[in-house]
Amino acid sequence: MQKRTTLRGIAAATLTLGLGLAGSQALAADPIKIGLILPMTGQQATTGRQIDAAVKLYLAQNGNTIAGRKVEVIVKDDATVPDTTRRLAQELVVQEKVVALAGFGITPAAMATAPIATQSKTPMVVMAAATSAITEASPFVVRTSFTLPQAAVAMAEWANKNKIKKVVTLVSDYAPGIDAERYFADRMVLNGGTVVDKLRTPLRSPDFAPVLQKVRDAAPEALYVFLPSGQGAAFMKQFAERGLDKAGIRLIGTGDITDDDQLNDMGDVALGVVTAHHYSANHKSAANQKFVDAFKKANNGMRPNFMAVGGYDGMRVIMEALKVTKGAGGEALLNAMKGQVFESPRGQVLIDAQTRDIVHDMYFRKVERVGGELHNVEFDAIKAMKDPGKQK
Repeated sequence: MQKRTTLRGIAAATLTLGLGLAGSQALAADPIKIGLILPMTGQQATTGRQIDAAVKLYLAQNGNTIAGRKVEVIVKDDATVPDTTRRLAQELVVQEKVVALAGFGITPAAMATAPIATQSKTPMVVMAAATSAITEASPFVVRTSFTLPQAAVAMAEWANKNKIKKVVTLVSDYAPGIDAERYFADRMVLNGGTVVDKLRTPLRSPDFAPVLQKVRDAAPEALYVFLPSGQGAAFMKQFAERGLDKAGIRLIGTGDITDDDQLNDMGDVALGVVTAHHYSANHKSAANQKFVDAFKKANNGMRPNFMAVGGYDGMRVIMEALKVTKGAGGEALLNAMKGQVFESPRGQVLIDAQTRDIVHDMYFRKVERVGGELHNVEFDAIKAMKDPGKQK
């Protein structure tokens, strides 16, 4: 009797152990989920299209398995409505149990999500939005795009070096535009220049004609412009229609206005425009050539832009961190993202461990015709530029 009882106990223990192992194997087989929130429709749809394509390319090139588990990217369209972004982020964290949130086409969308990242301790990789303060909105934010102060200060330095002293600024009236205006104007004044007018246009459906007339009346040496990705072609058309290109007013700005995704549609009016930015599809490196060729092949000839490189690098940062944590999320994943150094299609990149912001080269580019197409051709750079918005 005692022998039978012992045998039954061993059998029960073996069954329990077997069920436990099966359960752990099932758990190990569960996918590692990443939530990618992008504007796939609406005014900034090109941003979503570029980042989504870049994320898919990175996984196709580098694999989608970590520690024996498949990585699943869940794409959600927020149509650039911050309330929608917040709701989608909440659903992804609570219902889908994502280990990371990523994407964020505009600053208001990123800011709306930051409290959720903090409360749930979910790393949040900003691949597009560029206001300096985003990384300060949550200790769980990591940025792989760029900051407007980087591009704005660089452009002001170039203007001073090229003896441009009288300027008008024209920016989109939301947080990145205000960053672009402030940091450019402050550096211009510091260098002895004059900002004779500061003009702003609405984020949605802007009409550039009235403000461009004001620019023409002010007759500056140069017009400095920041507009979100997707508005550059419409602006350039109206710039030409108002005759500013023939009135001796130089057009300078952040690289958004000569977006690689739209540049060929802008026509000759874009030739000679000088911008400061962190990426051009024309960037001369083996890594970038490989990236551009693969991106075009996978996307029916579409040229990658700076949003694409933000998405591609963002996916790299997440995947490399997941390798370190063997698929775990939370603070361990965040810490594995900090301090990453790697060769991006844009050049050498560092994720600053203290600010969680990106440090990279800021290039000066001029629109030129290359091989029958318009390109942002780099001719100089500020190396390893940190965000001026965080330099007290």
